[in-house]
Amino acid sequence: MIDKQSPIPIYHQLEEQIKAKIENGEYKPGDALPSEREYAEQLNISRMTVRQAITNLVNERYLHRIKGKGTFITEQKLEQNLNGLTSFTEDMRARGMEPSNKLINFEIIPAKQSLADQLHIAEHAPVYEIKRIRLAEGIPMALERTYIPANLIKGLTDHIVQSSLYQYIENELGLKIGKASQLFEATLANEEEIEYLEIADQSPVLFMKRTTQLENGIPFEVVKSSYRADRYKFMLDLER
Repeated sequence: MIDKQSPIPIYHQLEEQIKAKIENGEYKPGDALPSEREYAEQLNISRMTVRQAITNLVNERYLHRIKGKGTFITEQKLEQNLNGLTSFTEDMRARGMEPSNKLINFEIIPAKQSLADQLHIAEHAPVYEIKRIRLAEGIPMALERTYIPANLIKGLTDHIVQSSLYQYIENELGLKIGKASQLFEATLANEEEIEYLEIADQSPVLFMKRTTQLENGIPFEVVKSSYRADRYKFMLDLER
């Protein structure tokens, strides 16, 4: 209900009501929002006030407009905190979501010079090349290409790479993961990303390249990931 005697502006009250319905699941992603006229008549407020509330929510990306069709609930993005070194599987389970992988390719290849330099191994040394789609609740979130020295991380199988590499490395091999460096950039999806992430042509993706080290400083993986920009966002805490 709208409290017209409240010092809180009416448009702001309506914003909060719509947000609450989105967050409690009453309004689901893709649902059409009632029209401005319907809100105005139902709440006995002006359409201008309704329009202001909806425009603010569109600007905050809770809603989006489709010309000629109406206003719809936007799929909320997953927020990835960059302050800690965790795996995709760990991140999704911490959110109460079910992670899964779709393995596209898993083989041992000889390392090219540039990759060998990054992993501190000899050129042509064997590395696992793992290409997989990372999913949350069955929805494609990222296309991930991982390169791991086969002489350092031994015994990888199809089954292991479809679960959690980090858990295998720490729990089964007894190795301690130390730190990583990451590079991010925004780009347009290529043909492979469009196909595997099920996104439209010219869609933006968030590209991440990460080199991860064991506690002793030895690099054990280079990961190149393309995240769907419509479903993922990254957060980093900064201190002065």
